[in-house]
Amino acid sequence: MELTFGERTWVMGIINVTPDSFSGDGIAPAGATPDEVIATAVRQAEAFVAAGAQLIDIGGESSRPHQFYGERRTVTVDEERGTVLPVVEALVARFGDGAIVSIDTQHGPVARAALAAGARMVNDVWAARRDPETAVAAAEAGAHLVLMHNKEVAEYAGDVVAEVVGWLADAVDAAVAAGVRRKRILVDPGIGFGKTGEHNLEILHRLAELKSALGLPLLVGTSRKRFIGQLLGDAPPDDRVEGTAATVALAIAAGADVVRVHDVAHIVRTVRVADAIIRR
Repeated sequence: MELTFGERTWVMGIINVTPDSFSGDGIAPAGATPDEVIATAVRQAEAFVAAGAQLIDIGGESSRPHQFYGERRTVTVDEERGTVLPVVEALVARFGDGAIVSIDTQHGPVARAALAAGARMVNDVWAARRDPETAVAAAEAGAHLVLMHNKEVAEYAGDVVAEVVGWLADAVDAAVAAGVRRKRILVDPGIGFGKTGEHNLEILHRLAELKSALGLPLLVGTSRKRFIGQLLGDAPPDDRVEGTAATVALAIAAGADVVRVHDVAHIVRTVRVADAIIRR
């Protein structure tokens, strides 16, 4: 399977190999054995692929923003690598070329190990700006690299879209300088990361403008995000699927190429209808 952009929207299913995901879907609770975690991950990935997902994103460290969710447990690089690597290996063995395995990490050694195990995409929530070795690893493997905008505190001196575009443009330039082929790069505006609800809505409202300014394939991750819960009367994360579906359909209309979601079966149906209308 090769990613090509423009004719369809690709669906990325999320597997959090953690105990503490904001969305409540972490599959590695305290006391679970490694074999139990791997078996759970394989079952979840099988359900995602059967429902129509083409990409599976594996993360071993919670990246929920501490500004809104409080401090999160610190995970060492060795711990993260030891957690995600067996899962990556198991999914690559299970699906072969039938699904693309992505590693969600901001650490070069973890990215490098996952790519060596057969992952074909690095999804870095800090856009290789905290650890440029994630970009180097992607370049050496010829893998896709997702560069996401992020910020510790949701404060912007001026136009949030202009700042996100400038920040991502700099990250793209740095990744290309590190050897990543431009055609292998995707950009992600980082909905929910270093942004208030109003910031998120402004970015989604102007998503087509953002994509045009960067000129690259666009990944959008709104799934179960806090701002959707706020719009739906403080709905909890697992009760935000309709809100997620609305953001996904509108993001596709604005040019999204990949959508990263928890509720794969529901959102695949949304994507099919949106694609049928938008990509005629």
